[in-house]
Amino acid sequence: MRKFFLLFLMYTGLMMNAQVIISDSMAVDTIKKPRHWSITAKNSLMFNQAAFSNWVGGGANNVGWLASANYNLVYENGRNLWENIIIMNYGQNTTKGIGTRKTQDVLNISTNYGLQFSKSWYVSTGASVLSQFSGGFEDGNNPEAKKISNFMAPGYVNAGLGITYRPNENLTVTMRPVNGRFTFVLDKELQVAGTYDLKSDGDFFLMQMGFLGSAIYKVKLMENIEMTNTGSIFSNYLENPDHMVLSYNMLLNMKINRFISSIVTLDLMYDHNQIRKTQLKQTLGVGVAYNIDNGVKRSDRKDSQFWLKK
Repeated sequence: MRKFFLLFLMYTGLMMNAQVIISDSMAVDTIKKPRHWSITAKNSLMFNQAAFSNWVGGGANNVGWLASANYNLVYENGRNLWENIIIMNYGQNTTKGIGTRKTQDVLNISTNYGLQFSKSWYVSTGASVLSQFSGGFEDGNNPEAKKISNFMAPGYVNAGLGITYRPNENLTVTMRPVNGRFTFVLDKELQVAGTYDLKSDGDFFLMQMGFLGSAIYKVKLMENIEMTNTGSIFSNYLENPDHMVLSYNMLLNMKINRFISSIVTLDLMYDHNQIRKTQLKQTLGVGVAYNIDNGVKRSDRKDSQFWLKK
């Protein structure tokens, strides 16, 4: 009887131990691994069209389209912050009697890596490329007119070191006291002295060293209405630091339903090395939109945003 009782105790102990092991294994399996990538993207294809028949007010039949892609890829792990932004826009309009003209053309890629040294503050380094996909012409992008731009003509590359302030996913401010700004003109037709501040004919490259400040601020105005504001300022240390390069971009995304959106863009720019006038570009479109969001929301700290109510 004692042997049977002893065997029963040993069997019970083994079973309890096995149950604990199985339970621990199940607990490990149910723990989700941390997700460090936050991915958001807005893809859209907009159309506009106008038709006239015996319209005494006049007008010309036209049809246009605008394709855009805006990606924000952010990696956060401990003290590491790596933010990547890709913006690509291209559009055309075909008007009866005039032909096809380019209405939108933007290629903007930037990357910034930061190592946190204080709350919401990072030592950072990064680079960006700004250009267009195809040639631009005077007189409303008329291909028979004088060419004024092309792919990487001009193309602007910025690279430098500085600090980044990022209290949450809606606000990023970067200041680079050490920044190189490189202007490329790879189209030989545009390599003329004075164009984009080139020193002599045949030059394709201009280097400037100075300060670069940039900011991205996202705000939700209403339900399904979001605005993204991007601004930058560059001052050349070596020559005429008061001749600054200023730029601002506003993207207003008005979501109608899951697949239909209306997008308004506004671009303002002043570059002393170009036409020395304020440049403005505005677009409006309604069409098909497809958004991507992997649902990862990190760095949602608002404690350092003193202008927001607690």
